[in-house]
Amino acid sequence: MTVTESVQAALEQDRVDSHLNPPASYDLADHPVPTGREEVWRFTPLKRLRGILDGEAGTSAPQWSTELPAGVTLSEIPAEQAVALGELAPNERPAALAAARAETALLLDVPAEAVVAEPVVLRLDGKSVEDLLWGRLVVRVGAHAEVTIVLVHTGSARYSAIQTFVVGDGAKVNVLTLQDWADDAVHLGRDAIRVGRDAYVKHTSISFGGDVVRMHANVEYDGPGGEAELLGLYFADAGQHLEHRLFADHNAPKTKSNVIYKGALQGQKAHTVWIGNVLIRKVAEGIETYEENRNLILTDGTQCDSVPNLEIETGEIAGAGHASATARFDDEQLFYLRSRGVSEKEAQRLVVHGFFNDLIRKVGIPSIEVKLLETVEAELARNVLKEEA
Repeated sequence: MTVTESVQAALEQDRVDSHLNPPASYDLADHPVPTGREEVWRFTPLKRLRGILDGEAGTSAPQWSTELPAGVTLSEIPAEQAVALGELAPNERPAALAAARAETALLLDVPAEAVVAEPVVLRLDGKSVEDLLWGRLVVRVGAHAEVTIVLVHTGSARYSAIQTFVVGDGAKVNVLTLQDWADDAVHLGRDAIRVGRDAYVKHTSISFGGDVVRMHANVEYDGPGGEAELLGLYFADAGQHLEHRLFADHNAPKTKSNVIYKGALQGQKAHTVWIGNVLIRKVAEGIETYEENRNLILTDGTQCDSVPNLEIETGEIAGAGHASATARFDDEQLFYLRSRGVSEKEAQRLVVHGFFNDLIRKVGIPSIEVKLLETVEAELARNVLKEEA
């Protein structure tokens, strides 16, 4: 029996389910329509989801435009094949509906040993909020491959997707998903990542646009030595609801996870939600994990919810911790800048850029980093840097 098989056998003998992540199942009966009283739905404005949770048939299939470097392929596959390739079963209703309603799945395939120099880019541009799109994507990265994958969402639509990243042993993968929708769009997304033995995955979720965006990132491990870095950046304007949920399931020993999410809020009824959860199972001895969420409130009338969680089943760990903070502008930083002749608006601008810059530099995709800096500047111009009448 291999080490991986031994770990999985031990896991099945002592199965523990997280209270914040219901058991995975493709059966829609296991994922009833939420009422809003459930712990995992209590922050989400259900009435603003425009009927996605009702599960009606899609109006059309998502149409992706692509940039595929040599050796990387994108193909349409039957739904049953997605399961056979290692798709992680859905643990919430939107993902279960996406699996049930999408007529086929897409397979993005990166062969073993491939070192892909240019990013793989998939772009989805919605046409109308009346369109209901169900997405199902499996990304298979072969052993010891290296690749960067960028998923960009723009335009207007109601979109719900289940996406799985199956990362082979020793591979290095950088995934970025950008939610830059129009103001009326609704996006419910779930990214599930299976990290192979001694593999490294960086997953970055960035949300700026949309009326309601609810993203869920899950990580689990196929063997010892896997490492996952989960990054996030969001900027909510008046009336927007941006929600990010993380679940790192340490189901193998000597694995690592590191979570850093940062967000800013401005305008009346801007609302952000961050729920971080790490489950350390009994078999996961020698693991290291840390999760951190920082939020910067720029104006009155906003609401920010930040809830870090740790569920620990063994004391034989290398380290585990979490941190969460929500605050306004740092008065000392503003005073320092003002005392050196910087105007109040410019001082606020510099503080916000400083808040985001260290995280933006971690993205690792120069063209995206430039775009993010420009987007932060544009967001600030809407409110904080807006000239007084």
